[in-house]
Amino acid sequence: MQLWKFHKTPILLTFVSAVLYFFFAYNLIRTEYSKLIFLYFGLCILFYFVMYSTKIPLRFLVVISILFRLVFLMATPNLSQDFYRFIWDGRMILEGINPYLFTPESFIASNQLPISQAQELYIGMGKLNASHFTNYPPINQLCFSIAALFSGKSILGSAMVMRLLIIMADIGTLYFGKKLLEKLNLPIKNIFWYILNPFIIIELTGNLHFEGVMIFFLVWSLYLLHSNKWKLAALIFACSISVKLIPLMFLPLFYQWFTSTQLCISIKKENLLDQGLTKLISFYGIVGISTLLLFLPFFNLDFISNYSKTVALWFNNFEFNASIYYVAREIGYWFRGYNEIAVIGKTLAIIVVLIILGLAFLKKIKTLPQLISAMLLAITAYLFFSTTVHPWYIATPLILSVFTSYKFPVVWSFVIILSYLAYINIDKADKSENLWVIGLEYLIIYSFFIWEVFFKKPKANLHLQ
Repeated sequence: MQLWKFHKTPILLTFVSAVLYFFFAYNLIRTEYSKLIFLYFGLCILFYFVMYSTKIPLRFLVVISILFRLVFLMATPNLSQDFYRFIWDGRMILEGINPYLFTPESFIASNQLPISQAQELYIGMGKLNASHFTNYPPINQLCFSIAALFSGKSILGSAMVMRLLIIMADIGTLYFGKKLLEKLNLPIKNIFWYILNPFIIIELTGNLHFEGVMIFFLVWSLYLLHSNKWKLAALIFACSISVKLIPLMFLPLFYQWFTSTQLCISIKKENLLDQGLTKLISFYGIVGISTLLLFLPFFNLDFISNYSKTVALWFNNFEFNASIYYVAREIGYWFRGYNEIAVIGKTLAIIVVLIILGLAFLKKIKTLPQLISAMLLAITAYLFFSTTVHPWYIATPLILSVFTSYKFPVVWSFVIILSYLAYINIDKADKSENLWVIGLEYLIIYSFFIWEVFFKKPKANLHLQ
């Protein structure tokens, strides 16, 4: 009774949230759009009240962060089928077969079943996924292999092992994120905009996307950089790249940070710029060599060809939940009469590269908060110009925003669920995405982004209120 008397609000919020998460995990099909929206926005509202409550202690937030994730432990992902491919790759490795050299379809077409439950996994991942070579980097493959090792004959068992790995990564992000916020003199509670966010819990823990593992290494690396342990930071940064390739785009942004006097001031040499460039080159060298060594067990000439072709698909073939690309595509239809995704995709990629280089050399990046802000703007530009923006891609800008004054990724995490409504035409003759839904999603995102980045007056401190 005493517990209820003094902690009524957090207990109620926790109970209702846990119930909604349970229904989301075990009683939802992706095409049940009304239920999907109701459950998700209900969780977002409860999350909002939790974050703005002054009566809930941080320890309680840590406990419920883990509790909500454990609700999904025995659930089969219901919003994504990628996990079937994860299981396939992991079991291939345990069989001694390089997953980068063969597509699942090549085995099924020749009536070969190289792994346990091959037919089930093939059907689960779908023909589109099965017809392409894997594009998951080596540490990601290590996670798949661990799942295969501990549960090689059960799809649900493999999903549970991967889910536990993602939960442990989130706990690591919580640990190093909290320590980094303390070093930057920012409110510790900021980290829960990521850790407790329903979007993160559902997309990463629930649907088994390994952005959470990449983010763990990224945040750890940033913490080490702030502690001036840049050599170890480079190694950990390479681990982040070896989960997902996304952090590669941040490498140019380190130029000013390494060559600034704030980093080199402890070195009593006359030419601090030269000393900074030496550290920068060494940092890049450690990142590059470490990444190559992690890929080495899978390396051969076919691997290079297969991997590059698969990565290129994201710019030349695939399209989903895009914004600027869809506008460019429509303009292309008017002038050319057909979809020129190969041309438009490459052009947009070049624009993103130019934006990142502009941030690297023109934006002031002398402190870690400035570096993280530049990273946030870089990944945002990448997503705005991308031909494919799956919901879980938003996890990276969301974690970076925790260490800045920007809130637009939080808003994005609330409305990204609308991208699932793009499948609303799936049972109709026209199976294309519902562009009205996508338009509404990006109207909200761009409006908040433009207001916050270009019109909102900057505050003296860098934290989410």
